Amino acid sequence: MAVSSLPLEIGVAELDAWRRSGRDIAVLDVREDWEVALCAVDGSLRIPMQQVPGRKDELPQDKPLVVMCHHGGRSRQVMQWLQANGFAQAINLAGGIHAWASEIDRDMPTY
Repeated sequence: MAVSSLPLEIGVAELDAWRRSGRDIAVLDVREDWEVALCAVDGSLRIPMQQVPGRKDELPQDKPLVVMCHHGGRSRQVMQWLQANGFAQAINLAGGIHAWASEIDRDMPTY
């Protein structure tokens, strides 16, 4: 397994900068469908946390995979599971969608 030089966690400002720069990344939102219906980051992949193991083949392994949830707890668990299962470039998003709405997209609804 390749060892990644990426951090285990990034903040929303760094994710925003990566997206704006055109960096080839994927964002995985592991919140439940009802949460995603309230607010979401455009272009993110959406797989609820409990479904990730059965759907891991849908996820890219060839680029950074930033995992997000509401505040960062569930996504940290998913990121750790992904790294243990061959996703060396999985990264947790600190603060989750709540931090994104508070710091990046202030028009986004919060819950």
